[in-house]
Amino acid sequence: METPTREGPFWDVMSGRVPPPPAATTLGWELLRIDPDEGTIEVAFKADASFTNPVGVVQGGFLAAMLDDTLGPALVATLPPGQFAPTLDLHVQFLRPARPGRLVGRGRVVRRGRQVCFMSGELLGPDGEPVAVATATAHIQTVAQP
Repeated sequence: METPTREGPFWDVMSGRVPPPPAATTLGWELLRIDPDEGTIEVAFKADASFTNPVGVVQGGFLAAMLDDTLGPALVATLPPGQFAPTLDLHVQFLRPARPGRLVGRGRVVRRGRQVCFMSGELLGPDGEPVAVATATAHIQTVAQP
């Protein structure tokens, strides 16, 4: 069976038809694995020394941005062209300090309605252990075409 071609902004970036968003580039976003039918994703980020606070660990705002850039794409990859899902709420719990290096985000769509979606995920440190977890709510909406 032939896999259908996926369309939409997320897939345009993944295929190289359009450049990645600047925030994803800043975070060193890299797709590792995705299953849009299951609503799951695994991505990697490159946290370098410029992400650290005065004590040398990754500042929490960067970790929150990484989790948002994990959970959002898990949902957006499931949407048809012409739809987008901005985050309404992001709740992050920091479990332990994150050292600079490669961080891996794992996210999933927990429940998807017609307009509201709930997601959850975790961010793993360079040692493979969780440094933060998050839940998010997003609002699925139609993007105005120019």
